[in-house]
Amino acid sequence: MSEGSHTKLYTAIFAGLVVLTALTVGISRVHLGGVGNVAVGLLIAFTKATLVALFFMHLKYDGKYDRYFYVAAVFPLVLFAILLSAPMGDLVWLSPP
Repeated sequence: MSEGSHTKLYTAIFAGLVVLTALTVGISRVHLGGVGNVAVGLLIAFTKATLVALFFMHLKYDGKYDRYFYVAAVFPLVLFAILLSAPMGDLVWLSPP
């Protein structure tokens, strides 16, 4: 990629992160139910983390050690999802109707 296309790409990624941050703030003011706000917030956070990992940490363009970096990046996310899903049943039962 040329220098100009890198600048455009990073500017677009930055703009996307700003929009997702604004969306996070906006969605926090809307009541989506007991677990709804948490789920939407986590989905937006996961999207932002993926953009940062792929482009700013250069995981997207890594060639030789691709699968090792993806395993190192995906394993903590899977573990986090497992640990987060454990108390979700309690949150659903404890949330007011």
